[in-house]
Amino acid sequence: MATTARLLRGLGNPQNRFSSIHVAGTNGKGSIAAFLSSILDRGGYKVGLYTSPHLVHFNERIQINGRPIPDDDLAQVLEAVRAIYTQGEPPTFFECATAMALHYFALKRVDWAVLETGMGGRLDATNVVRPYVTVISNISMEHQTYLGTTLAEIAREKAGIIKPGAGVITGVRQKTALQVIENAAREKGAPLYRLGKEFRIRRDNIGSFAYFGINHRWPRVRIGMIGDHQRTNAALALGAAELLLRKNVHLSDEAILDGLAETRWPGRLEVLSRKPFVLLDGAHNPAGVRTLKKFLEHSKPSGQLIMVVGILEDKAWKPMLRELSAVADRMILTKPHSERAADPNELASFARFLQQDPVVIPHLSDALSLALKEAGPEDTVCITGSLYTVGDAKAYFQDKHAPC
Repeated sequence: MATTARLLRGLGNPQNRFSSIHVAGTNGKGSIAAFLSSILDRGGYKVGLYTSPHLVHFNERIQINGRPIPDDDLAQVLEAVRAIYTQGEPPTFFECATAMALHYFALKRVDWAVLETGMGGRLDATNVVRPYVTVISNISMEHQTYLGTTLAEIAREKAGIIKPGAGVITGVRQKTALQVIENAAREKGAPLYRLGKEFRIRRDNIGSFAYFGINHRWPRVRIGMIGDHQRTNAALALGAAELLLRKNVHLSDEAILDGLAETRWPGRLEVLSRKPFVLLDGAHNPAGVRTLKKFLEHSKPSGQLIMVVGILEDKAWKPMLRELSAVADRMILTKPHSERAADPNELASFARFLQQDPVVIPHLSDALSLALKEAGPEDTVCITGSLYTVGDAKAYFQDKHAPC
């Protein structure tokens, strides 16, 4: 964070020239950030969105009102940041990207920026802003080498984004993790609002929900993304929107509800085809895979389920494979284009222990070709295990044209 602060000082502290919302958590933070960006966009504001990782192009990380940064502007802000960091210790890739995003948002005079943390929160490069609202979506075991080996330790890192006076919205439920967040909010004088306590939702059977909030009630909320977990993410975004309304930020009911309905977030339960049913999902930790498994158990067509799986080696891939093996009829193990990609042969050894008979195809394009060749009209092809895997798959389908 100190390196990012140094870069930003050299750029004139662009993070102080707009209002911001900061989002952390184990899963769902990108979707929540996208919901909030869409709400503010529909409200008539110029809004920057900074997320990671990208799926196909780096430009996806830095957006204004849903449009990725153009190549010329990207080159301009990169040169501005490079001119600063040649004067000292080089930043990490993520520190450089964060400084580029904040500088770009200031140059384009955005009203708001919605920022997703990269990892953790306390020491994250994004933790240089003074947000109006912070959101901590949920807590589960992840990045244990960096964040800690218990839920409480990981929650402490996530709670590092809490700032004095800025309201906190959270969906964290585990007692030990929630206590850490409650203590941090109390110490910072930041009011805390918990999903299921200060605000709640009631789901229906058609994908929408009723919202019972801090000060507002919305009886019929529709969202544009599938999966029950996205209703939870949308509820957290609504909680954050309520806190903005409390600070006299003008957002009409229409802007809020239309913003939620119009939000799209690629690579998260993204349907590319119906026959066969081709689904991309960037689940990359056990909690995310459990959410995907739940969706597949309740929503997939009646045919066989072919899983194309590529995972990073530093992820908890054994429990991930255990969950996926429980629903997969056929498993094709591959690897994304990343130095951190797990060896699919090692994954296969564990999958066989789980009574699977996987096929190992190291090149993702070949794995996808096989899956589509084997899939009948009533079958499902699910590509998952990492956002890197999903990004490579999106590039493949863009080149080959999505199946239909």
